[in-house]
Amino acid sequence: MLLWFTNYLSQFNSGFFVFQYLTVRGILGVLTALALSLLIGPWLIRRLNYHQIGQVVRDDGPQTHLSKAGTPTMGGALILVSILVSSLLWSDLGNQYVWVVLGVTASFGAIGWVDDYRKVFERNPKGLPARWKYFWQSVFGTIAVVFLYFNASDPVHTQLIVPFFKDIAINLGIFYIVLGYLMVVGFSNAVNLTDGLDGLAILPTVMVGAALGIIAYLSGNSVFSDYLNIPYIAGAGELGIYCGALAGAGLGFLWFNTYPAQIFMGDVGALALGAALGIVAVIIRHEIVLIIMGGIFVMETLSVVLQVASFKLTGKRIFRMAPLHHHFELKGWPEPRVIVRFWIITVILVLFGLATLKLR
Repeated sequence: MLLWFTNYLSQFNSGFFVFQYLTVRGILGVLTALALSLLIGPWLIRRLNYHQIGQVVRDDGPQTHLSKAGTPTMGGALILVSILVSSLLWSDLGNQYVWVVLGVTASFGAIGWVDDYRKVFERNPKGLPARWKYFWQSVFGTIAVVFLYFNASDPVHTQLIVPFFKDIAINLGIFYIVLGYLMVVGFSNAVNLTDGLDGLAILPTVMVGAALGIIAYLSGNSVFSDYLNIPYIAGAGELGIYCGALAGAGLGFLWFNTYPAQIFMGDVGALALGAALGIVAVIIRHEIVLIIMGGIFVMETLSVVLQVASFKLTGKRIFRMAPLHHHFELKGWPEPRVIVRFWIITVILVLFGLATLKLR
C-alpha cells in the first residue's frame, strides 16, 4: 500500500525512491510488526483476562501444566494482525505471491480461531473435531497450491530442488500439488503440536521464517540466484517482507509468551504460522530446506506418529508422553531447560539450512 504512495511521492522528491528497495521495506516490515505486537499486547491481555478467555488444560497432560489453566489464550490473533497490517503496508500488493501467503495465513488462522473458540467458550478441551479441522486445512491448502501450479510460468516453479546437488532438480508435474499440500497442512499441524510450552514454538517459527525470508529475497534476485545456483522465482523477493513481518510479530509476541507466559498463542496462531512457513517454502522451491530448518517441528510430529503407531501395534509406548517436549518434562527436565535447548537446536538447524545455499 505504502509502496504505491511513496512511488507517487517520488515524482516530487527523489528521497522516496528508497522505499523501492526490498531491504528497506523488509526492515520496516519487521519494525512495524514488532511495534504493533508490543503496543497491542498489553491491551489484548487485559481484555482477555477481563472476559475470562483463559486456557483450558487437558487433565491427561503433565501435572505441572495444571497451574496454567486460565492463562489468556488466542494470543495468536495478535501475531496475525501484526503480520497482516505490516505486510499490507509495506508489500507490493500487485504481487500474486503476497496474496497467496496472506490468504493461507488468514484462512488457517480462521480454522484455529474456531478451534480455540470451542475450547474457551464451550469449555471443550478437544475443540474443533479433528476430521473437520483436517478437512478445512485440506480445502484451503489445496486451493493455494493448485493456484500456484496453474499459474507457474516456468518449469523450475514445479521442480523439487535437492540441497547439496546443483544439478538435481526433479520434475514433479501434478505431484507438485501433493507435495505442496503436505508441506502446508503438515507444517500447520507440526507447529501446532510443538506449541505446548511457553515460547517453545514461537521463537523457532521466527528463526525459520526469517531464514525463509532471506532465501526468498535471494530467489527473487536474478544475480544472487544465479550465483548460488538456486531457482530464480520472479517476484518471490516480496515474500521477504512478509517473513520479516512474521519475525517482528513473533518477537513481539515472545515478549509476553516467554516463561512464565502471560498469554498463549492458541491454534489461531499455531495453525496459521505453520501453514505460512509451508506455503512460502513451496513458492521459493525450498521444501527440503524447510524440513531441515524446521527439524524441531518435524521431530515433534514424528514423536506423535511413532507413539501412536507403537501403542496400536505393540501396546507399548516409545516415549513417556508425546509430543516430544512432554517426554523430557516427565523425565524431570524443568520447562525452561526444554524450551531453551529446543531453541538452540533450531539455531543450529537454521544455520545448516542456510549453508545449503552455498554448498552445492
